[in-house]
Amino acid sequence: MLTKEQVLEALKDVKDPEINRGLVELNMIRNIQIDGSRVSLDVILTISGCPLKAKIEDDVVNALKALGASDVNLRFGSMTDEERAALSAQLRGQTNQVHNMAPGQGPLNKILSPESKTTFIAITSGKGGVGKSTVTVNLAVSLARLGKKVGIIDADIYGFSVPDMMDINQRPTVIGELILPVDKFGVKVMSMGFFVEDNSPIIWRGPMLGKMLRNFFTEVHWGEELDYLLLDLPPGTGDVALDVHTMIPQSKEIIVTTPHATAAFVAARAGAMAVRTGHQILGVVENMAWYETKDGDKEYLFGRGGGGKLAETLASELLAQIPLGQPENHPAEPDYSPSVYKQDSAIGQLYMDLAKTVDAKCK
Repeated sequence: MLTKEQVLEALKDVKDPEINRGLVELNMIRNIQIDGSRVSLDVILTISGCPLKAKIEDDVVNALKALGASDVNLRFGSMTDEERAALSAQLRGQTNQVHNMAPGQGPLNKILSPESKTTFIAITSGKGGVGKSTVTVNLAVSLARLGKKVGIIDADIYGFSVPDMMDINQRPTVIGELILPVDKFGVKVMSMGFFVEDNSPIIWRGPMLGKMLRNFFTEVHWGEELDYLLLDLPPGTGDVALDVHTMIPQSKEIIVTTPHATAAFVAARAGAMAVRTGHQILGVVENMAWYETKDGDKEYLFGRGGGGKLAETLASELLAQIPLGQPENHPAEPDYSPSVYKQDSAIGQLYMDLAKTVDAKCK
């Protein structure tokens, strides 16, 4: 006959996917009842309608079946407001404790602390429409495919597009004052787009933009320490870019441009800003470098040489040239997204090469 102790031990390694902490540790497993090899229990989720309820259910059932349970009956509930507030305080308190801080002192998120091992990479451009967000999303997914722990902050607050590009339809879970990023393709994502109804325009001035960006660092629970956090910056050298340079003085930068000489000329301003603020430029990505016809010929629709010239101007290197293309993804596919290239596609392989290059440079 199974025991409650055996059940708890079997579920010790089953985690809440959003918090990345054990269900037993978080007191989410309650009211265990055992009748021979039949087990029933309550699973108390952080919120009602948790988007990952199905995964949690599968993980719990599989763990108990592996223990020897012939039948598993799960009853789902949700934490009270008081329990969520206590969990939020617990998660914040442990972050401060790790860095020997009193409650309310120092960074509320260890990702911004001096001890953090997370590498910040800001993806920027001189002007819009060059594919900066496409490069950000595909570089992040490719790094995740290499086994890295990766996050994205969609810091292009006026022109947020990452959730749509990755086909993210759910909103972040909020526990007390903590926000849990949405996970897609192994990448944790936070975007202003999660908090805007019906694609409404954002009409904010600089200080409000800076406050929201800071909240993305301090109020978001990124879970276990990330290897890379990519920031999709607005084009140009405005308030958000300046705030990022001030908040994260150790961040590195990738400049995105098209081959067109004017685009490269404008992008040089963003690179010059990085240099003046003491940030390391990892290199340049030339997007829409050419279009490959059905016959295999290359047509240079936007000219040639802009990326190389920009890299030379910034005393950096050309990291990759990405051709013009469209992912061959179908909405019926379980991992569909309109902008993420499959790993085995030609452009997907170019992004994998870019990810390996960036990873090697950051090491």
